Amino acid sequence: MRDTVKMVAEFMALSARTAPKALGRDFLVTRVLSEEAELGRLADAMAAYGKETAKKDFDRDGDNVRRSDAVLLIALKNPASLGLNCGACGNGKCTDLNTVDGPEFRGPLCAWRLVDFGIAVGSAVKTASLFNVDNRIMYRVGVVARRLGLIEGEVVLGIPLSATGKNIYFDRVWPPPEK
Repeated sequence: MRDTVKMVAEFMALSARTAPKALGRDFLVTRVLSEEAELGRLADAMAAYGKETAKKDFDRDGDNVRRSDAVLLIALKNPASLGLNCGACGNGKCTDLNTVDGPEFRGPLCAWRLVDFGIAVGSAVKTASLFNVDNRIMYRVGVVARRLGLIEGEVVLGIPLSATGKNIYFDRVWPPPEK
């Protein structure tokens, strides 16, 4: 199944790429992880990050990544503001938007580029649904993938993918039951 799920992840990346974007300008970057070693490395780093920062559930989500067949990473990279001077980002003018490094991501960003990002992520998971591949959008995956340099971007989300008899991303019991 791993090869099939990887192919679906590639279709998801295509859906994200072709999703509508303001002014038709694309600032998305995608990457598919499907090798057990790279998924294990990401999972281990997620658990370590959770311990290091005392943030909860990085270990739980890392366990989900380890048990996944693939992970689609989607990032918003170098997004130029739309130029509307609309104030949705919290500034009166687009030229006043000053993006800085935060503890996990860079921001603030043009609100319309974040809308584009959300539409692209939604389009990607819609594609997973069409192929009946279980998935869950995870902020924690994006934090650690960015930190590891697996993908570049101001904001990153990860979408782990699995094809089993039961969706591993919902109704999660933590810690997992003993096998």
